[in-house]
Amino acid sequence: MRVDYYHTGNSKEQWFSLDRVVLEPLPWPGNPAKAIDESQLGNYLFEVREKDGGKLVYSRGFNSVFGEWKDTEEARHGNRTFSESLRFPSPAGPVEVLLKARDASGFHEVWKTTVDPKDKFVDPSRPPSPGPLIELQKSGDPATKVDLLVLGDGYTAAERGKFEADARRFVETLFAASPFKEHKKDFNVWGLCPSSHESGIPRPSTGIYRRSPLGTTYDTFGTERYILTTENRALRDVASFAPYEFIEILVNGKTYGGGGIFNQYATVAIDNMWSGYVGVHEFGHHFAALADEYYTSDVAYLSPDKKTEPWEPNATALLDPANLKWKDLIEKGTPLPTPWDKAEFEDFERGIQKQRRELRAAGKPEQEMEELFRKEREKEDVMLGGQKYAGKVGAFEGANYEAKGYYRPEANCIMFTRHQTFCAVCRRAVERVIGMYAD
Repeated sequence: MRVDYYHTGNSKEQWFSLDRVVLEPLPWPGNPAKAIDESQLGNYLFEVREKDGGKLVYSRGFNSVFGEWKDTEEARHGNRTFSESLRFPSPAGPVEVLLKARDASGFHEVWKTTVDPKDKFVDPSRPPSPGPLIELQKSGDPATKVDLLVLGDGYTAAERGKFEADARRFVETLFAASPFKEHKKDFNVWGLCPSSHESGIPRPSTGIYRRSPLGTTYDTFGTERYILTTENRALRDVASFAPYEFIEILVNGKTYGGGGIFNQYATVAIDNMWSGYVGVHEFGHHFAALADEYYTSDVAYLSPDKKTEPWEPNATALLDPANLKWKDLIEKGTPLPTPWDKAEFEDFERGIQKQRRELRAAGKPEQEMEELFRKEREKEDVMLGGQKYAGKVGAFEGANYEAKGYYRPEANCIMFTRHQTFCAVCRRAVERVIGMYAD
């Protein structure tokens, strides 16, 4: 069962309205024994309760495109509407679907609707087929595995073979990274690629416009590298032809970019030299609700008015060091906050970001940007690898897009730089989510 709804608002207010209720064609892929989400992850949480008696039968935390947009400058000056979806096992009888939003005191209800599976307006019709389902990796019954769907966007019918090769390359890269590597057998991976009339996706900042099947585009929220889609209806209709819990969208393009939203989807421009890093980094957001740990790159989000403790597993405001969320991973004698050569790093990164903006402004070939990133990572690995507490868990200031007041678990991690590996805290967060779906 899928409830499609509209989420409207601005930086201060939000409203909700029902769009449609859809019965998707495939059996529910999830584990019935793991229907309740106790992770406390996400800016939003939805619950499905029996209409009679109120028994909780399903719940999941998530983030949304609206939830990201409301923290931008644009949201301070006007309203926007986004399509969103809630998916859950089709109930036997009427249920109430409750949507909750997080604030400083926890989750509170913001919208509720009733769904009766026997209602004549529940739509069981099948949307147009996006093409054959590709079995990229089959490890077992979907009910006992994590089901990952790899979608292609901006691929013409003639490029379907390219998509399959790209999808297999992405899967190989993902399962080369720990802890996905050690849990490869816990995943099924499927592929779908609806045909596009033109090759590639929009990039408005360079005058490129397309109508791709999934609606992905560069320049989301005015950030040139940020790739998202706001065409949620189209995305969900295509995805309904596969058993899935998580989605990775491969964008058929070479320009650096990607994006990831917890329990929604992740994206990556697959032909860029750095697609391996971007694909895994963004999937970390989507899959395990990992926060960005970097803070020197340009982003669209505004700084919070007040520092609060992030709910994300890999960032902290260190308001209560004695109860740090990852304190069990810290070796005795490691100071909190944990010292590192922050000023030297920031001076280096200012130079890199200046060159990055200049390359984009001048419209230089993508190879020049790729080379700049190669030199950047080479220097970062040496600099951060030489820290006194390198490889140790602590609380290193600089995270969550903020230079001060937020801390990350290790000096380096794939969520901080174009490093190759997740830190210990991020690895644990990934494994916890795997355990929510796989037996």
